[in-house]
This record gives sequence, structure tokens and C-alpha cells, in this order.
Amino acid sequence: MSPAPKDTRRRNKAERMRRVGKLASGKFVSAKSVPEVLKLIIETGDILCLEGDNQKQADFLANQLATLTKKDLRDIHLVMSCLTLPAHIELFKKGLISQVDFCYAGPQGQAVAQLLADGKFPLGAIHTYNEIYARYYVDLTPRVALIAAVQADRQGNLYLAANTEDTPAIVEPTAFSDGIVFAQVNEIVDKLPRIDIPADQVDLIVEAPYPMHLTALFTRDPAAITDVQILMAMIALRGIYQKYEVQSLNHGVGFNTAAIELLLPTYGEQLGLKGKICKYWMVNPLPTMIPAIESGWVEGVFSVGGEVGMERYTAARSDIFYTGRDGSFHSNRAMGQLAGHYGVDMFIGATLQIDVNGNSSTVSKKRITGFGGAPNMGCQPMGRRHPTKAWLQAGAESNPGPGSIPGRKLVVQLAETFQSGRVPTFVEELDAQDPAIKKALHGVAPVMIYGDDVTHVVTEEGIANLMACRTIEERRAAIRGVAGYTPVGLKRKRSETRELRSRGIIQLPEDLGVSPSDVSRSLLAAQDIKGLVRWSGGLYDPPAQFVDW
Repeated sequence: MSPAPKDTRRRNKAERMRRVGKLASGKFVSAKSVPEVLKLIIETGDILCLEGDNQKQADFLANQLATLTKKDLRDIHLVMSCLTLPAHIELFKKGLISQVDFCYAGPQGQAVAQLLADGKFPLGAIHTYNEIYARYYVDLTPRVALIAAVQADRQGNLYLAANTEDTPAIVEPTAFSDGIVFAQVNEIVDKLPRIDIPADQVDLIVEAPYPMHLTALFTRDPAAITDVQILMAMIALRGIYQKYEVQSLNHGVGFNTAAIELLLPTYGEQLGLKGKICKYWMVNPLPTMIPAIESGWVEGVFSVGGEVGMERYTAARSDIFYTGRDGSFHSNRAMGQLAGHYGVDMFIGATLQIDVNGNSSTVSKKRITGFGGAPNMGCQPMGRRHPTKAWLQAGAESNPGPGSIPGRKLVVQLAETFQSGRVPTFVEELDAQDPAIKKALHGVAPVMIYGDDVTHVVTEEGIANLMACRTIEERRAAIRGVAGYTPVGLKRKRSETRELRSRGIIQLPEDLGVSPSDVSRSLLAAQDIKGLVRWSGGLYDPPAQFVDW
């Protein structure tokens, strides 16, 4: 019998670092040396983690990695949150990757779909964020992690600034399993505002020739919110927020939820809901939440990441946001996902497709976007034990029998019946069920949120209360009843819709006291980006692409 392994990884790491030799001065390497250093520290068959979420990117390291060829690297098992940059796609085009496990592809969704069709995307799985973080500690522990930070000091400590995000979840399993952590930083300084990653967990540092890539992912211009989105926001506020008195929640990214945020100080005030709903949030510092914060609706916000331009505002609102002693904003994607899973009473977000059973997905035949964190937040947390009014009320409505689970999280899909270009949101079968896609995923269809977890579907037609349905046939009829003139909606039976409406399972706008004639842009607390700046007292600095003055 072979002896049990003792320090094989440790000795292997020491050998890799020895090879770097004089290319490093202590922990620090020059930008021009990075390609050679990467060749020396990455070995064939390695699990390589390249930091990149949907906002923050280790883009300089990614770009340098993409200059290498199969002579330099091969058979790399790539693990990462988000495939976002052209450099990420280049790794697959060059054939350097033997397997990839990721969560989200965002702007590279079309490129990923094409690579998959061409047999150049060796997919292990599309994960949720927490799922891939967990596997970093189990069977996907990186041998090398390429990460991004804002600053490093002379000792090698790192400051991550507002976008801490998933850096700790990458560094810890790598550093404590004798892997190599290589950080790009915007600058090297004598003293950091705070230490986010200690020097003893960092092996190599390069001062990149340009600042790391940051995307203003959560910024929505109120000027682009439509009347239909305002109507849906009014329906949701009356039929869900008010009914269940939802105090803790997560909003997905989109104009639909932005409309709700901007209606709180106006329409929400008219309904007398201030102090009753929307007090505790797990969400990035959304600019469209500024009016609700300034008018006293919000008591706390915990964020998975920062948002470009909101730095001065969050620093000035330390009662609301998690900040350091110096006012610097702090985020954490892993803990944020846990808060969104266990700590809130409602998740509400949009999607690209919903099938007749209530399953949804952002994976289509032409675009493989992935999931991100929606499945972590948009599911029923069966380990939850703390009661709240909204949780108990939803549980009583969903499980009326004796011995049932006492509570239920509200999981709401907020979707217009048609996407842009008159593409129907509601379909009989998801594109995710396509045989080619399922084959690439080892027979598993990439459903984002399962219909069994969804409690409500909200469209401009009204609300379908899926958790009140007692059979799959009732659920399908409820979805058809609010699916409008999509192929799914056109199959509804008037008698079924009428019966479900009489039981309150389907609620049309008039049933909720909402009239389309009441829809007005004047209900938005801010009409445009300028309005958000005014609400912030000049503390919000909009990204350049949103500034036209």
C-alpha cells in the first residue's frame, strides 16, 4: 500500500516558486514578466481559477494568459464565476482548456453558445455562485488563482475596496491548500485603508499598467423605464409587497425592479406602506434606491459587490451600508448569496423564458448566459428556521394541511409577456431543454429557477399565485391566464381563468385596485440620472456612459 500523502502539494508549490526565481523581487513582478511567470507557475492539468465576476475582472492577468499558446499551457481545468472578457474566449479558441466550470457568461453568452456548438467548450457544469465557491473547498480547489485588487502595500497585503466580491472565496481555499495566489493591483502604496487579504495568503503581485476592469452592472437610467414596467411595479406592490408585508428582500437586475424602487417614495407612500415593507435589502448599492433611502424607507443594505459611481454616497450613508471606519464600502459575494438564500423573505427578478410549468432559464439556443446567483436566492431554503410574518403567511397559503412546513419564501418572477423584438417570454418548452444543450451538460437541462420554487408570476396582465395552486394543471392554467398573447397565453381556457380568478389565484390589475389609466411617469421619484444625483445631494457620480450634461 502506498504511504498516505503528506506534503506533496507544498513541495510542488516550492518548486514552482523556485522556477520564478529572479523574475520576482520578493512577491513583486514586473508587468512585462507576467507571461513568463504564468508559464512557470501553471502546470499541465492544473485547476486554474481566473477571477472574474459580473463586475470586477482580473483583466490584465487574463489578457496576458491569453497571449500564451499550447506550447506554453495545455489541459487546463478553468474554474471561474464569470466568463466576461474576450480574453476568456480566446483561451478556448486556442484549445488551452480541457474543462470549464463557471456560473455566468453575460456579454459573452453568444460566443459561449458558438464555442459549444463547435465542440470547443468542454463544459463541466454551469454553477450557481455559492455552488462553485463550495466546490473550491472540495473537488475544484485551485492550484493557481489569478485575482484582482485595488492596492497592495510593500508587505503584500491587499485592499479590495468596494468590490471585494468573491476574492476571499477564491484566495482562502487556494492559499490554505498550498496553491499559488497571483494578484494584479492598480497600485502599490505604503499604507492601505484596510487589509482585506493578508500578505501571507498572497504569493505574487504585479502592478498592472491599467486599472482593473469594472462594469456598472446595476445602474439603470429612470428615463428608460416604460409605462408597462410602471404598471407591473404597481401590480407587484399591491398584490405582493403590501399583501405579505415583505420587509427583507433581494431585487434582481433590471428595469422592472428599478421601477418598484422608484415608486416607493410616491405610490408606496400613497398606499401607506412606509415602515411596513422594504426595510432590509440584500442587493448592490443601486442608484435607483437613492430616493427610497433618502426618504427613510430603507434601514439596511448588504451588498455582494459595489457599483461604479456610488462610492461617495455609500461612504456618507454608513447607517445603511456596510462600511469601514474610514467610510470605505465593503461587499462580499459569498456571504451576500447566503443572506439572499436564508436571510430574506422574498426574491424578485426577471428572466428570458418561462415555460408553462413555471420553470425559467436564461440559457437559449443562441445565448448561454448562465445563472449567477439567482438559483441560490430564487429557491426554497429548506434549512430555514426563523419565522417572519411574510414567511409564515406564505407558508400557510402554500401548505394548508396539518404537519406541513410552516413557512415559505416568496420567489417572484417579474416578466413582461414579450421581450424586445416581440419574442415571447412564455413558451411551452424552454430552449434549455434542447437536446444539444442537455447533452453538453451530461443530460441536465440548465433551468435557472424551478417552477416548484416559484410562488408568483407577475406580468402586465396580472399575478398568478402558483403556490396556491393544488395541481400541476392548475399551475399551468394560472400561468396561461397571465401570459397575454404569447403562444402559451393563447391556449388559456376562459372557464379555467374565471374559476382561478374567483379563488384569487389569478389577480388582474382591477382586482388589485390598479388601473392602467393611473400609470404615469410622474410616479417615478426620479425621472432620469440627473434626478438621482439631486436626490443624493450630489454624492452620486454617474458612470460616463450615463452622463449627457
